[in-house]
Amino acid sequence: MVEESPGDASGYTQPWFCPSRRKTHHRCRNHSRCRRTKNRAISTFMRATQYTCMLLSYLIEHKADKEKLAMKLKQLESSMSSGRKMFRLGNMVHALVAARRTTQLPDVVPRFCLTASNLTRALYFVCDAVLWLKSVGLQPDVDKPKWRNWATKCYYFSLLMNLARDWYEISWRLEQAVQEEKTKEKSFWDKHNQDLNCVKCDGLHGFLLLLFQILKRHPPLLLDLVKNLCDLSGPLDTLGIYKTNPGVIGFCGILSSLVGILTLASPHLKLKQ
Repeated sequence: MVEESPGDASGYTQPWFCPSRRKTHHRCRNHSRCRRTKNRAISTFMRATQYTCMLLSYLIEHKADKEKLAMKLKQLESSMSSGRKMFRLGNMVHALVAARRTTQLPDVVPRFCLTASNLTRALYFVCDAVLWLKSVGLQPDVDKPKWRNWATKCYYFSLLMNLARDWYEISWRLEQAVQEEKTKEKSFWDKHNQDLNCVKCDGLHGFLLLLFQILKRHPPLLLDLVKNLCDLSGPLDTLGIYKTNPGVIGFCGILSSLVGILTLASPHLKLKQ
């Protein structure tokens, strides 16, 4: 089968973040992978736009002379949300493939957490697809509140599993740091580990300092933790577990989207599964 080149009749062009792109614009050897990355980038930018509109509309909605602007921002937010649903239609398959891959992980805790996260994320995408069919009028009889509630619960559980995995990684690295501190002689501490090893873990202050050093030395873990915590604000509010407001949700959504954009632009900052 002849491989199509960039810019041909298929309309496909290589994104700037395609790992196999060269200055001479040679053909990408993995079109499917690059297309998925391109769709993820578009969806992430749309997500950032959606939450920016949410935050701005919340900040100006009570101003008398900004009512029309607030209404336009809410309409744009709704349009971005619908557009993102369309981009997520095929993500259920990717989530199932990721779940199959994580079942092969050697460590029990990451294997359980990531597999459970991917499976519930697949269920979330199913609910999301049903809601999209309702929004475009293809399934008008769908009980929207019920499906939205199911989608939120699946998304919430997926985030909890991701956070459990993050905490496991942090705990493992904390344990490693404590072991290094106990086994290394003070006279032989090297310059690279001095800041980390000098921290004592006796008390909350020492624990927080050690945690700070761990996250500082492992940016992918820090970014993944920040993203998951920010994403948690929406489900907590929707499910009534911890009520906030659109301003907080919008701000957390923007921060999470910026982390997503950063990990797309620099894949080495993404926490490996």
